Amino acid sequence: MQDAEDICQEAFIEIFRSISKFRGDAKLSTWIYRVAVTKSLDHLKAKKRKKRISFLQSLIGADNKPIEGKDEFNHPGVTLENKERTKVLYAAIDRLPDNQRIVYTLTKIEDMPYKKVADVLEITLSSVESLMFRAKKNLQKNLRAYYEKEMIN
Repeated sequence: MQDAEDICQEAFIEIFRSISKFRGDAKLSTWIYRVAVTKSLDHLKAKKRKKRISFLQSLIGADNKPIEGKDEFNHPGVTLENKERTKVLYAAIDRLPDNQRIVYTLTKIEDMPYKKVADVLEITLSSVESLMFRAKKNLQKNLRAYYEKEMIN
């Protein structure tokens, strides 16, 4: 609820600051909606970055040292390997085309349903499904060399 209020406030501030830039090519309500969607997407990207950082810190600790004393087995080699795999995965996600990366991030990292992604991005459900399919295929292709090398070693 707090996130929605923050995004709404940011959208209103942006609308107030940039109303003079409104050209009238579309309805005012459409322009306002687009500002709100953009602010929402910006928020999701920031949240994704925070989630990624938190995940990495859970693997390596906030001070870049392997975390000691957890209940599960934490061999330094395993921790380093997990850190490397996470880094490789996020690098592969970052290399996806923008539309595929956004759909993949919203569905897999933000755990957003396809229908909601379609609504937020103003695209059809079948477009979301298609972008997700292509994103997965591209990730498989981009990660294949890394994991084939891992299997040899």
